[in-house]
Amino acid sequence: MKSLARNSAYNVVGSAIPIVLALATVPVYLKLVGPDRYGVLAIAWLLLGYFGLFDLGLGRATSQRIAALRDAPASDRAATFWTALCVNVVMGAVGALLFWPVSSYLFGEFFRVDEALRPEVIAAAPLLALAVPIATTTGVLTGALQGRERFLEVNIISVVSTTLFQLLPLAVAWLYGPYLPIVLLSALGARALALVVLWYRCQIDLVRGQPVRPDRKLVRPLLSYGGWVMLTSIIGPLLVVSDRFLIGAILGAVVVGYYAVVFQLAERITVVPLALANAMFPRLATVTGEEASRLSASAITAILAIMTPMMVAGVFILDPFLTVWVGAEIAREVGFVGKILLAGYWINSLALVPYARLQATGRPDLVTKVLLAELPIYLPALYFAVTTFGLVGAAVTFSVRIAVDYVLLSLVADKIAAPWSTLVCMALLLTGLAVSEISTLSLTINLAIGALMVLVSTGIGLWIAPLQLRQMIARVLPWGGQYIAKVR
Repeated sequence: MKSLARNSAYNVVGSAIPIVLALATVPVYLKLVGPDRYGVLAIAWLLLGYFGLFDLGLGRATSQRIAALRDAPASDRAATFWTALCVNVVMGAVGALLFWPVSSYLFGEFFRVDEALRPEVIAAAPLLALAVPIATTTGVLTGALQGRERFLEVNIISVVSTTLFQLLPLAVAWLYGPYLPIVLLSALGARALALVVLWYRCQIDLVRGQPVRPDRKLVRPLLSYGGWVMLTSIIGPLLVVSDRFLIGAILGAVVVGYYAVVFQLAERITVVPLALANAMFPRLATVTGEEASRLSASAITAILAIMTPMMVAGVFILDPFLTVWVGAEIAREVGFVGKILLAGYWINSLALVPYARLQATGRPDLVTKVLLAELPIYLPALYFAVTTFGLVGAAVTFSVRIAVDYVLLSLVADKIAAPWSTLVCMALLLTGLAVSEISTLSLTINLAIGALMVLVSTGIGLWIAPLQLRQMIARVLPWGGQYIAKVR
């Protein structure tokens, strides 16, 4: 459990640094390359994200299989690695060959691009195509290292790579001008460097002393597992972004912008539970039965202990934060909506545990089937909610869908039991949401009540938290640590 907490911490830091860096560099990009070129870059990375599906889910499949082979001979893990890598390189090449003409057409004919800029975009298309196999191969190498629980190495490489990915293009634009092919080449150089380092680490941790011997018998099980993961990667985002498409179609693009502000804020908070779920993944692939249930229950209580005080604080400070950040008008429009979304992502944090357990135990198909079952019910319900109740309807429907998601995934993941503390924490969060919306309370009183509720939720969190989490908290606190470690 100590290594699990340590790996989760690595994942949190590895995810948080790129977010902060991206926020800091956006204004600089807009100044150095201009809004038009930055818009082209944004669309290019979005397209590459979709073409990343040519990974075929092999990154996750490699991680699961190598984790499950933890105690097997090194030759078995090496065979899995070489098989996944060979299949992935082929599919990445196919993706690149398809992406080249598609990107040339989209930027040449479909998207509205300044005519003076269009030749740059067309010249950059081959570089964009080259990014596809780099991205897919990176996924397999990262998955292999995660299967061996090398989270420190993976996150160091990711942070350095992302830093270079953000800063190298800026340096090139500053020194040589914002010519898109050169800017893109520098970005690809950062990713290629990460690929080389990941390859080196895989050589040390996985295949050193082993022959290069892909196993044809492994192709089918890897593709079968990866195919379900790929379907989940298609359906999951569709369920998440469909609210904004409907809001745009029914209420207008401006309203989408308002909604997106609070949606992205709520979504960012899942960095912490996602880090824990990713750290759990290889461990869950090696345990079964009672041990898997114990680990899952411990993870849920840890997420409750961490996320509930954060979300309670969030519902009380969201309105004043939005007022300062984006203005009082937008805060009035979406403050309550944002609080509902915070509650929804609190539930989503818990759902990550059965989600990880199903994929780790070789049943990614059950995750996909649950999402497919939700799709035909959720979309009509969302349409009715948006047309009838506007943004509040969209937020409530999204949050209810997440709650259903959690229940269904828990049931199919060997009936993971929700601890009693889940209901207590949910009641505390919903009470905080309701109190924060009482308009007759002054801001000072509202924040004072919020501070009190955060203290209560923190106390409950310390009471229910697994021993290892309390000990980790105690080590970093300058005072009171010895008492926290002995709670209960």
